[in-house]
Amino acid sequence: MEATQEQADVKQPWTREDLVIVPMQAENAADAITQLGARLQMGGFVKDSWVQATIEREKAFATGLPIPGIGVAIPHTDAEHVLRQTIAVGVLERPVAFGEMGNPDSMVPVRIVCALAVAHSESLIIMLQQLVEIFQRPDVLSQIAEAQSPAEIVAVFERHLHIG
Repeated sequence: MEATQEQADVKQPWTREDLVIVPMQAENAADAITQLGARLQMGGFVKDSWVQATIEREKAFATGLPIPGIGVAIPHTDAEHVLRQTIAVGVLERPVAFGEMGNPDSMVPVRIVCALAVAHSESLIIMLQQLVEIFQRPDVLSQIAEAQSPAEIVAVFERHLHIG
C-alpha cells in the first residue's frame, strides 16, 4: 500500500490550481506560510501541525533566496507533518521579508513563495535543487511573477519541474 501512495505522489503534478494564490496579500512571512498551509491542509496534503512547524523551522533555517529582481522563499518542514507531496505557490502583490538561506541575519524581499509538502527526504533534496535551478532563470521567474491566474502558474511548473 505504501509503495502505491509513493507512486501516486511521483506521478501527480507537483502543484495544482487550488494550491496557488495569485495575487496574494500577506503581512509577513508567517502570514504567507499560514495562508499556503491552509490550502495544503484543505487539500489533505499536510497535518494540522505543518503551519506551526514550518514557521518555527523558518526561524531557525531561513529559506529566502536573494535572486536579483524577484526574491523567492521555499518554506518547508519535516516529513512527519506531510501526508502527500505537493507544492503550494503564492505570488505576493507586495514583497514580504524572509530570512536569507544560509544567512539568517540578512532579509530578502520575497515575491514568490513555494511552500513544500515533501514526504521523503530524497525527494526534498531533488525538489530543492530543481527549484533553485528554475529560479535562476529570469524568464521563468518572470512568467511566475507576472501570471494572472493559478492555471498559468501550474503550467509553468509543469513545463519546468521534472521529479520522479
